[in-house]
Order: sequence, then structure tokens, then C-alpha cells
Amino acid sequence: MMVHLIRTRICYPGTRIIRFPFEIRNRRYIDLGSGLTTGRGCRLEALPQNGNPHTCIQLGKNVQLNDYVHIGAIQQITIGDDVLIASKVFITDHNHGSFDERCTKEEMLTAPISRPLHAQAVHIGNRCWLGEQAVILPGVSLGEGCVVGASAVVTKSFPPYSLLIGNPARLYKRFNFDKGKWEVVSNN
Repeated sequence: MMVHLIRTRICYPGTRIIRFPFEIRNRRYIDLGSGLTTGRGCRLEALPQNGNPHTCIQLGKNVQLNDYVHIGAIQQITIGDDVLIASKVFITDHNHGSFDERCTKEEMLTAPISRPLHAQAVHIGNRCWLGEQAVILPGVSLGEGCVVGASAVVTKSFPPYSLLIGNPARLYKRFNFDKGKWEVVSNN
């Protein structure tokens, strides 16, 4: 642990502790925030498209990424303050190809690696908790205080203080501040 701490202070000042190995691609497009903690094997990749010189990955204060978290951005991923991300979580703002009305027959006959990249920004609000092996896909916005269950695949946005489960993720509960408790959403 001492080796990780010393290496963190030298290589990533302002962070709490980075456990190595830690892979960061295109550091100049990534803002690690302050107080970042990571587990082993985390991978942050920022590959801005069309020469855009902006920050692709923005982490808030006191974010914790556990082992083997992978975040990949070509446009923008923002993660708020005090967010806890469990191990093996994947967050991306892009796909190889389009999966909507823009998709063409030619695109489908092209190798995935050669398809054009399509991106939509991702936002994860303050104090969210993403469970083990959760997947956050392009265009998702999670309001503050959301909890994403283990192995959930989040394909759409959800309001603050939502508890999401499943594949694809669905709203299971919302926190009711007037009553001070979680309430099951009846339309599920």
C-alpha cells in the first residue's frame, strides 16, 4: 500500500490513492477531480473525435472507482462528487455504428471496428452508487443519489434518487423525502 501511496503522490497529485496497475490514455483530456481513489486495473480512455480539444472525462470530488472499472469517452462523460463505483463497471459515451434509424445496410456489412463512432454524452450525478458489473451506455443521465443494482445495463436516463435494477435497467424504487423512505414504483 505504501508503494501505491508514494507513486500516487508523485504521478497523480491531488488524488487520494491510485492502486496500480492504472491505465490512463490521453491524460490531457481527463480531469481526475480531487480526492480520487481507485482500485487495481482501472482504465480511463479519452479519445476526442474531430480534433476537439476538450475534456472528455470529468470526475468530481471524492470519486471512488473500485477494481477494473473501465470508462471510455470520445465526447463527454461527467461523474459528480462523492460517487461510488463498484468493481468491473463499464461506462461509455459511444458505439461502433448506430443502432437507430441512421443505421444503413452498408454499415451492417462493415466490420464493427471500421464503423463510424456515434456518441452521446453521459452524466452521473452527485452521490450515485453503481453496483458491481453495471454498464452505463451512451446518452444516459442519472440524477443525484441514484443507485444502480449489480449487473444492471442502463440504456436510458433516470431521475434523482432512483433505484435501478435489471437488464435493461428499470426503475424499481424512488426515495420519498416527504416520508423518508424508499417506495416501490407500482408500474413495474
